[in-house]
Order: sequence, then structure tokens, then C-alpha cells
Amino acid sequence: MFSWSSLALAGAVRAAPASESDAAGGIRAALQRGAVAAVGQLGRTDGFLGNPQVRIALPHALQQAAQLLRALGQQHQVDELVTAMNRAAEAAVPEAKPLLVNAVKSMSVEDALQIVRGGDTSVTEFFASKTREPLVVKFLPIVTRATQRVALADKYNALAAKAAGFGLLNPDEANVQHYVTGKALDGLYLMIGEEEKKIRRDPIGTGSAILRRVFGG
Repeated sequence: MFSWSSLALAGAVRAAPASESDAAGGIRAALQRGAVAAVGQLGRTDGFLGNPQVRIALPHALQQAAQLLRALGQQHQVDELVTAMNRAAEAAVPEAKPLLVNAVKSMSVEDALQIVRGGDTSVTEFFASKTREPLVVKFLPIVTRATQRVALADKYNALAAKAAGFGLLNPDEANVQHYVTGKALDGLYLMIGEEEKKIRRDPIGTGSAILRRVFGG
């Protein structure tokens, strides 16, 4: 996803006595900006559906069934199902903002240092460890309501039944609400990482003095 450079922190540490704390503050600021921006991008119409990076596709096990349905002239049914899954994710994502912001605000200096020293997935791992479980609890009812409004569960189960009829899938495999919820969270964490990369590339353009100090050297 992205890589934090330990050189940024090292430069900050050399710059001033309280630089480790400043560096942690800069990381918090970057993560909060990235999280809020990601929620804004995804939690709107076509936030998922119109973004190939996070667009929720049918589970792999149903792909062959979908191809057969297309061949049988039922393209509209497949498209409707995919659209409904993405709309459900778009409806759920705004609920993530308070939890993400609170996770950043409660970040310790040690958490920040671990992110700096971590690998390409360090930020994803941080947010997932702090927010994934409570976000599943928040997302599931919203995804369920959204899927009920468009009868997504029925459409999904109908497609799964057809797949089972072709011998491609067990009828009871996968729960659509859990599948969409998991993919929505995966997309959210991915886009937080993308936003952070933008801030890393142009900390001065963010207009934040603390980010300029930590990342602009």
C-alpha cells in the first residue's frame, strides 16, 4: 500500500528537542486527514461503484455463474446485483468516520513509531486492529438494510442457486451482508493509504505546519 520512511522521523528528531512528539503529531495529522478524505470519497454515490480500485465484484466462486448468466442473456441481473452491493458499501462507509478519527486521536507515540518503522501495510494494520471489529458491528445493519431495500440478498441467493445448479457452488456458501461489509472495509483501508501517499508527496500543499516539519524535509 505505502511505505513510511524512517528518515523523516530521524530528520525530525535531529531538528528540535521535542521532535519525537512532533513526529507523532505529524503522523496523527496525516492519518486523520487521510481517513476523513477516504470516507468522503467512498461514502457517496459511485464512491465504490465508480472506482476500479475498490469496486466490489462478485465473489470469485460466483464469477463463472455470472458468465453463464450473461451468455444466457441475463446481463442485467448480474449488473443489478453488482450495483446493489456497491451501493450498500457506499451507504455504510460514512459511519466509519468517528471511529477512525478516535483511533487516530488515541494513538500513542509508540504506535506512531511502529507505523514509521513498519512495512507497506503498517497503516492498514493499525486501522484494522483498532477499528475493523467495531466497524463490522456498525456496518452490518446498514449493509443489511441497504440490501433489503433492493432485495440484494434474494438476488444473490438466486445467483448462488443457479451456480449450485451448474455444480459451481454450494447453495449455502457465503453471506452477502458479511461479504459486502468485508469488502467495504478493505476498500476503506486501501483508500486511507492512497490519501496518505498524497500527503507524503506534498506535505507543504496540505497547509499544515506540523506536516511540513515532519514530512517536508
